[in-house]
Amino acid sequence: MEKNISHLPHKASPVLVKQANLFADLPAKLIEDFQQEFQLNEWQKGDYFNSALLTERFFVVIEGQVEIKQCNPETGREATLDMLYAGDCFDLIVLLDGQPHDVIVSPLTKIRLLSVKLETMRQWLWSYPEFNQQFMPYLAQKMREKEELASSLILHNVTTRLSRIILKHINKIKFFISGKEDEQQHVVTGLTDDTLARMSGTVRQIVNKQLQQWKKDGTLDKKRNQLIIKDLEALEKEAKSPQTFPNVPLLPAQTQSKHKP
Repeated sequence: MEKNISHLPHKASPVLVKQANLFADLPAKLIEDFQQEFQLNEWQKGDYFNSALLTERFFVVIEGQVEIKQCNPETGREATLDMLYAGDCFDLIVLLDGQPHDVIVSPLTKIRLLSVKLETMRQWLWSYPEFNQQFMPYLAQKMREKEELASSLILHNVTTRLSRIILKHINKIKFFISGKEDEQQHVVTGLTDDTLARMSGTVRQIVNKQLQQWKKDGTLDKKRNQLIIKDLEALEKEAKSPQTFPNVPLLPAQTQSKHKP
């Protein structure tokens, strides 16, 4: 059962505001001014979020993972509209048109968010060209992602769609563990069979069958709530995309120890 959010918001510090990519490169004085308007919220996995709040406040994820989805009340079938990570914002649609957006906001992990009044966010975009210049590329990026999702659902099979989703997730979270002979294996968490099915427009049974095939081929290892990618090149080949999915750059200090999710 979902539980209501009971965490009280706190004032955000300039350091926290700067953690959000959308604000990171703004002048220090502007960040300090913006900081006065921000609240810091913490939600736990399973917390209930009332989507009506999207018409009141604008949210920026600074830690954790959030799924945005819609549900058909007649069939119970759900579809994932977006998967948000640190640095992502929601809801851009409400920000632009001011109309209610019927979505389900589902924290998949413990998350920390910055929030600001929606009208304040609009005023910033109108009043500060330097902020607008950072916001517009992010908006264009999200529009491209929606275009890629729509075309992928029509033009590609489930195998290709799944491989692209997993690769995108890898590049977002940049997380790995040390394997045999110091080989780096990328770890994918938070993408259950049900979640992958919602994201790829199919059903859980088909997703599970494909993951089991990849496991048999040695492409990945499937454990509880976790995928360990053992052959990134094989997954990239399955993606069949001109888009480059680069290996995640690893910091020298990271290669010395094993990380736990």
